[in-house]
Amino acid sequence: MPYLVDGHNLIPKVGLRLDSPDDEMELVAILREFARLKRQQVEVYFDGAPIGQAGTRKLGTVRAHFVRLGQTADSAIRARLNKMAKDAKNWVIVSSDHEVQNAARVVRAQVVTSEEFVKMLRAATNSAPKANSDNKKLSAQEVDEWLKLFREKER
Repeated sequence: MPYLVDGHNLIPKVGLRLDSPDDEMELVAILREFARLKRQQVEVYFDGAPIGQAGTRKLGTVRAHFVRLGQTADSAIRARLNKMAKDAKNWVIVSSDHEVQNAARVVRAQVVTSEEFVKMLRAATNSAPKANSDNKKLSAQEVDEWLKLFREKER
């Protein structure tokens, strides 16, 4: 199931700070990794976008909606849910905001609190295959040997 995320609601739950200038992009990076590992679509909504910054951007595997000042991410999420209509039942809504949760339940979308989603994030990253730990640095002699080999191939 694809995920629709209330971004500013989730930021402090994953250990990021709302007053950080890069909090949204840091959360997007976390969500991109989750989307990659789970092979799921993720949309995230952030409110408070300054003039000229509002809009929707595809950031890798995540679609980020930056809602302009004067509107809220909650209202944008409710509008998106209403636009989905019957398809909303195929989505997981991530928010601990009761108004967002109620709007999701009205259209029969699945609701996951931000706290529950953090557990899902951790489980996904903990179960991901680890990078090969056999990697080691080459010695200076090994580097020289490789360089010599590549130079010979160039000739």
